[in-house]
Amino acid sequence: MKKLFLIIGLFIVVKSFAQTPEEKLAAAGIILPNISAPVANYVNVVRTGNLLFLSGKGPSDPSGKYITGKLGNTLSIEEGYAAAKLTAINQMAVLKKELGELSKIKRIVKVLGLVNSSSDFYDQPKVMNGFSDLMVLALGEKGKHARSAIGTNTLPFNMAVEVELIVEIEN
Repeated sequence: MKKLFLIIGLFIVVKSFAQTPEEKLAAAGIILPNISAPVANYVNVVRTGNLLFLSGKGPSDPSGKYITGKLGNTLSIEEGYAAAKLTAINQMAVLKKELGELSKIKRIVKVLGLVNSSSDFYDQPKVMNGFSDLMVLALGEKGKHARSAIGTNTLPFNMAVEVELIVEIEN
């Protein structure tokens, strides 16, 4: 009987580690949206060697409506966190479209987060945790990354955050 419980326990452990990033997102109730075309003369992603460079994206919902406003003025840290998380979902959708499957990601290398901030707002890292937490949720250790969280006085369309990133992929 002990052997049976041990075998069942090992199966559960192996199964939990075998989840794909898409399965982890689905388990968290996250559905990746369709990616919109860029709004100007650029592309969503450039591949060179085994690196992907993703253009800046913001927190747009499936209808294309952005979370807008300025942290420290019209938006709280929690609302900024949610905006950064939505931006992570959008960037994951770019990666999914480019790669076909998120398990081809070897590592999230670098994240640059721009936070639309009032002049006296200093909690940009707390806002950007929404992005980072989603990457780690979906990718585990592969989602941990170097990051910069910068405050800026304005962003396109008055969106709350904009994030670009560099991703290493499997050869």
